[in-house]
Amino acid sequence: MKDQLKIWREDRTLAHVVPFAVFMIFNLIYQFVGEAMLWEHDRAPWYRHWPDQLFYPIQTVVCLGVLAFFWKHYELRWSKKVWIGGLAGLVGIGFWLLPTTLYDWLGMTGKPDDFFEKLTGLAPRREGFDPGVFENPAAYWTSLILRMTRAVIVVSLVEEIFWRGFLMRFLLDMDGNYWKVPFGRPSKNSLVVVTLAFVLAHAPIDYAGALVYGSLTYAVAVYTKSLLACVVMHGVANAMMGIYALHYGKLGLW
Repeated sequence: MKDQLKIWREDRTLAHVVPFAVFMIFNLIYQFVGEAMLWEHDRAPWYRHWPDQLFYPIQTVVCLGVLAFFWKHYELRWSKKVWIGGLAGLVGIGFWLLPTTLYDWLGMTGKPDDFFEKLTGLAPRREGFDPGVFENPAAYWTSLILRMTRAVIVVSLVEEIFWRGFLMRFLLDMDGNYWKVPFGRPSKNSLVVVTLAFVLAHAPIDYAGALVYGSLTYAVAVYTKSLLACVVMHGVANAMMGIYALHYGKLGLW
């Protein structure tokens, strides 16, 4: 078994695909098991009352472990253009948050029934992960820190390592050695496929924001030639989203 683990650890493709696959498998399991575990009763233990408070921390720890296992393969080198990723993260998340912000500014009420409103994200986004369900301060801060760790570190790494680090290259040389393709090499094919795949990996209500954000991230990858810039962009964006969600009570955003 140890020899097999060594073989897997040396595989650069597995290093870029497995963390994302593990993350998505957890999401899929939660959709079914989480609903089955839910028991809204006064006597329900906390993990039955709020299954997401159990699943997300486990997902976070496991994905961090997988990332650490493959860490040597990731091209997270510092460059002078990394700051562009941070700035792009602020711009990109601004577009992502715009629909639900407009929902409030326009004085809309209730959940959107119109297909256009759902597709554009014009919704209150109130229901979602809430660390405030815990009255105990230690439990609250543990829940919040792990949730932010998931959003800012885990999601940023697993998604950018897969979408930009692997898939952008793979699409340019599927039958050859795609690892010889320099990071950030542009093509219309990779732009369309990677961006649309990124959009479809999110809920329909986030499609509009994901389309703008995904396109902007592609541009950052091409311009900076830096995977770290893309990770920083994602981390900044998710940090701002988390702060916004908590401050305005729009917990459905994350």
